Parts: sequence; structure tokens; C-alpha cells
Amino acid sequence: MSLINRRIRGFRLIDVVAFGLLVALVMSVYLAKTMASRERAQIARVERQIVAEKSRIRLLEAEVAHLEQPSRLEHLSTTYLDMAPVAPKQEATPDTLYHLAVPEARR
Repeated sequence: MSLINRRIRGFRLIDVVAFGLLVALVMSVYLAKTMASRERAQIARVERQIVAEKSRIRLLEAEVAHLEQPSRLEHLSTTYLDMAPVAPKQEATPDTLYHLAVPEARR
């Protein structure tokens, strides 16, 4: 009697082996689909995070643009630091730079 025709509890051995392989195949497909579903959910979550981060970047860039407005900076510097624009008499020309660099004692 060959292995193919051998019977186990009324079933041929080849049928039992085929059924076992079928169950293993079904389980492997189920596990693969489950893992793919998890990865798909993770990819979707990461894509949502990317969209949220891009939105946050746009918001921060708009805030920086607002904070760096020259008129706002001028108002803050005059209000809190008592700064004012440079008067023409305070400006130096290339000819007067030497006198500014050399201390009074050396002149």
C-alpha cells in the first residue's frame, strides 16, 4: 500500500496533507492582509502628520513675516529701547573712518 492510498480515519493521507497545506496557506494570506492593513493605517497616520506639520510651518512662516515687519520693529525699538534713526551728523565717510579708529591720544 503506497503513501498516497494510505487512509487515516477514513481520509487518504494525501487529502489530509492537502488540507493542512490549504489551512497554512489561508492563515498566511490572512496574516499578510492583516499586516498590510496595519501598514496602510500607519502610512495614513504619517501622511496626516505631514499635512499637519506643513500647515504648522505655513502658520509659523506667517507669524515670522508679521514679527519681522520693519514698521513693527521700528515701533518696538523706539518705544522700549529709545532708539531713533541715525542722524546725518552721526554718519561716517570713508575719509573720517581713520579718525574714528585711532584713539584721541594718538592723534
